[in-house]
Amino acid sequence: MPAMDTNRPERHLSHRSAWLRASVLGADDGILSTASLVLGVAAAGSGRPAIVTAGIAGLVAGAMSMAAGEYVSVSSQRDVERADLALERRELEESPHEELEELVGIYRERGLSDALARQVARELSSGDRLAVHARDELGFDLDNLARPRQAALASAISFASGAVLPLVAIALAPASARIAVAIMVTLVALAALGAVGARLGGAPQLPAVARVMFWGAAAMAVTMGIGALIGTAL
Repeated sequence: MPAMDTNRPERHLSHRSAWLRASVLGADDGILSTASLVLGVAAAGSGRPAIVTAGIAGLVAGAMSMAAGEYVSVSSQRDVERADLALERRELEESPHEELEELVGIYRERGLSDALARQVARELSSGDRLAVHARDELGFDLDNLARPRQAALASAISFASGAVLPLVAIALAPASARIAVAIMVTLVALAALGAVGARLGGAPQLPAVARVMFWGAAAMAVTMGIGALIGTAL
């Protein structure tokens, strides 16, 4: 049995959860919503110009919607963080002893003895007290506060990057095969995205790939069915 390498640092991946979730969600939404849109238009019997126009409109609208939604959501988070920090800063100025006792209580609840909890609280409070209270009392890092513009830009880019794939596929494919090509490209892209997301997150890849492909196929089937019904009715 090979000896375990105790000098190798452990790789924890939970710190990736926030940006990974946003990136994967944006790209997945871009691929699937745009694919469903262009396939629905194609199933209605529309020609290439109408399909491409609908796809471009969906890409732009989706990217802007993702950016706006992410900006509003993260701005609300930022406002809460700022309000909490302002309150904590005021409490540190007005009642430093009570705030120190709060830290002592926090460390005691984490398993330290009373004497050690008090020593740790005093030593940490000799530095940046606000950073210590923000981390241990409020639960966030001053170096990683919410950034609305960054989040909005990342969401828009991830959505547009995903949306380009089915749009280009259906635009370049011959008329007789455009639906089949778009479906195949979309499913392959969704599978790759699921695998990459699972690998980066340290999760099993097969369940992630199966999950995203199943729901992607279901969404495209429903949209194509509606498009075909509307195209027949009109």
